[in-house]
Amino acid sequence: MLSVIIPTEGAEHPTVATLAPLVPGAATGVVREVLLVERGGSGAIERVADVAGCRYLAFEGTRAAALAAGARQARSPWLMFLHAGAVLDQGWIEETVQFIQRVSDGDRPRAGVFRYARSPYSDRTLRDGLRSFARMIAGPFADQGLLIARDHYERLGGHAPNAPNAEARLLRQLGRSSLTLLHSRIVTV
Repeated sequence: MLSVIIPTEGAEHPTVATLAPLVPGAATGVVREVLLVERGGSGAIERVADVAGCRYLAFEGTRAAALAAGARQARSPWLMFLHAGAVLDQGWIEETVQFIQRVSDGDRPRAGVFRYARSPYSDRTLRDGLRSFARMIAGPFADQGLLIARDHYERLGGHAPNAPNAEARLLRQLGRSSLTLLHSRIVTV
């Protein structure tokens, strides 16, 4: 049903943190595959992929090109893009299934983003306050993940490989009217 694409940037610990909540999704059959896309391969992510049963894709190029390559390699009709270090809250599986069903039964393509939540273990800084304000004004950021049907993603042109801020560009292209803010939270570590 769902392919999860995670650009890792070679960061082992944040990647493992992101994978942990995906395990129940794989056990229930919601997550068909996880692709770890690593730019500049250090070897650590390849070992994580091997141990976790994920597909590993080494890639040279921009982050946007890596995301696009991951989407091309994915086998499922639905794609979920997550940043390494983004941890989904409990309840994401049921809500994701319901969202996919609603969109599949509907006549209008939609994409979903998770509700951003600050880590309870991080110190609150001025930057956090400014980013929260920016989320209210500009809409969701790419670190909130993206859940989108493959055909909708492809119709939009996906992540433009050479575009600066391709993730933000794709979110703007989707627009607020076709984005659903899911109730499940996502915390970045």
